[in-house]
Amino acid sequence: LAVCAAVPTLLTALHRLGRGLPPVEPRADLGHAANYLYMLTGEEPEPARVRAIEAYLISTIDHGFNASTFTARVITSTGADLAACLVGAVGALSGPLHGGAPSRALDMLDAIGTPDRIDGWIRDRVLGGDRIMGFGHSVYRTEDPRSRMLRGIAEEFGGPLVEFAVQVETRVEELLAELKPGRELHTNVELYAGVVMELCGLPREMFTPTFCAARVVGWSANVLEQAEDSKIIRPAARYVGPPPPQPLPVVAPR
Repeated sequence: LAVCAAVPTLLTALHRLGRGLPPVEPRADLGHAANYLYMLTGEEPEPARVRAIEAYLISTIDHGFNASTFTARVITSTGADLAACLVGAVGALSGPLHGGAPSRALDMLDAIGTPDRIDGWIRDRVLGGDRIMGFGHSVYRTEDPRSRMLRGIAEEFGGPLVEFAVQVETRVEELLAELKPGRELHTNVELYAGVVMELCGLPREMFTPTFCAARVVGWSANVLEQAEDSKIIRPAARYVGPPPPQPLPVVAPR
C-alpha cells in the first residue's frame, strides 16, 4: 500500500520539478485519483475529471500476463525484493511496444488533422507496414472492453476532439477490414485513454507515468502472489539454429 501511494506522489513531484515548479503535498481529504490530479496541477480537480481518471486508473490496474507483469513475476521468483521487481516491471514498460501508446495515438489524430485526410493517411501507413496506434491487440480479437468504457466517458465530455476520435475510429476499422482482411483489428484501450487524459488536462509526457501509477497496484499484487511460490521461473529453450558442420561426438554419461 505504501508503494502504491508513493509512486504517484513521486511521479507528480518529478514532473513538477522538471518544469521548475515545487512539488505539491497530497491532501488527506482527497481520494486517490483526485490527489493525483491535485499533485500534478496544484489545483483541486473538477469532479468529472476525477471520475474519468479514476475509471482509467481502475481499468488499467492489471491485464493478464502482459510483458511488465510477467517481468515482475520472473524477478519475484528469484527471491528479489519488491523494489527490484517493480523496477524491472518499469523497465519492461519503457519499451515502445508496451508503453507510450496513448500519447502516440493522439499524435496520430494530430497528424491526420481533418476527416478528409483519414483515408489517405491510414492507407499510406498500412501499405507502408506501419502500425496504427490505438488499434489491434495481442489478446483481443474483438473490441477492447476498456475502449468501449473510455469512449463513453469521453463522449460525456464531448467536443471536437471526441467527435474526431470517433470518426477516425469508425473509418480506420473499415479500412483495416479492407486492407487486412481476417485480422479483426479493432480499437484498444490506448486511443480513448489518450483522449480522456487529454480532456482531463494531463500533459502527454505524463500519459505513460499515469499508466504506471495504475499498473503498480497490479504489479504489486502479482509480486505478492508469486512470492508465495518459491520455485524460480526457468523456461526451457529449443535451439533452432543451423546444424553443426560435422557430427558431434557422443559422450557417454558419467
